[in-house]
Amino acid sequence: MQTVDKRNTARMKQITSKIGWPTRDKVGSDGTRSAWLLVQHADLNPVFQRKALNLMLPHRNDKNVQLADIAYLTDRVHVNEGKLQEYGTQFHTVEGVPTPRPIRKPEDVDKRRKAMGLSTLKEYTELMHT
Repeated sequence: MQTVDKRNTARMKQITSKIGWPTRDKVGSDGTRSAWLLVQHADLNPVFQRKALNLMLPHRNDKNVQLADIAYLTDRVHVNEGKLQEYGTQFHTVEGVPTPRPIRKPEDVDKRRKAMGLSTLKEYTELMHT
């Protein structure tokens, strides 16, 4: 799996250095979603994940990337950097139970999730338990 992730990350680096973030306008909905998925799983290279997130952020208001993708990658980057997550998308197992990793200002997480088009943390946690 690591070999595949390394190869995918290398290819995404080539693509982003050439065209910036592969937005919907550049590569279509499937293309931008696939690009995000590859970067989301590029955990062996958190520096590149951060760079990719920074390339995505300017498109948050122009409908060229999905807000949910930004939320998931933001949390992934924060977790990989040892920071608190913003949206509660990243889980780990605690005593056999899927549990959100620590969240910044958890009392406000559902407001942040809603702004990104995500369900409530409670609903997402219930989904993770199924």
